[in-house]
Parts: sequence; C-alpha cells; structure tokens
Amino acid sequence: QVQLVESGGGLVQAGGSLRLSCAASGGTSSSYAMGWCRQAPGKEREFVARISRSGGSTYYGDSVKGRFTISRDNAKNTVYLQMNSLKPEDTAVYYCTANRDYRPYTNYDYWGQGTQVTVSS
Repeated sequence: QVQLVESGGGLVQAGGSLRLSCAASGGTSSSYAMGWCRQAPGKEREFVARISRSGGSTYYGDSVKGRFTISRDNAKNTVYLQMNSLKPEDTAVYYCTANRDYRPYTNYDYWGQGTQVTVSS
C-alpha cells in the first residue's frame, strides 16, 4: 500500500504561484497514475489533475486547465503540482492521489492527508 505525503501549501495572493509536492512511499510510485484533487469547505471533492505512470499523459479539470501543471519524478517517487495565476476560488485542501488505472479520473485508490492552499483576494 502506498503512502502519500503532501507539502508546499500555504497562503498566497491572487495571481501568485505555489508548487505542491507529494512524496510516495511504501510502494513504487511508477506503478501508479498519480494526481491531485481538492476540496473546499462546504463543497464536494473536485478532480484537479492526473498524470500517467510514465508521465507521458496528463489530464486536467476544466477549472485549472492552462494554469496548473502536473509533473512527476519517478526516480524520487514524487509528483508535483505547479499552480500559477491562482484565484481565490482555488482555496481548498489539496490531496495527492494514486491510482492503479489512469482512468476514470475521479477514482482515487489512495490519497494523502492534504495540504491547505489559501488564495487571498
């Protein structure tokens, strides 16, 4: 079973950037499609991004497309989420996810504890 630990969250002004990291242990992260989802207070969990095992394929939720970039370093068992042009509506707890299959995008086999991202206006 893989364990996921997120880092890099924090407080940023609108228009700013943050880079989230997710370290995987207890398994080989290259065996999983990795990704991110988020949940804001009072809202349902929302798919953010996914990257395939090799890193050759990525997919993004409509609300972050063009602003967020997911990447991975399998040698380091780490996945990243570069978030640019942040908006107040991006405020949420961000969770790293790991999946045996690349699709469906909204299935999550494993997820971490989450890291808070707050975007001030």
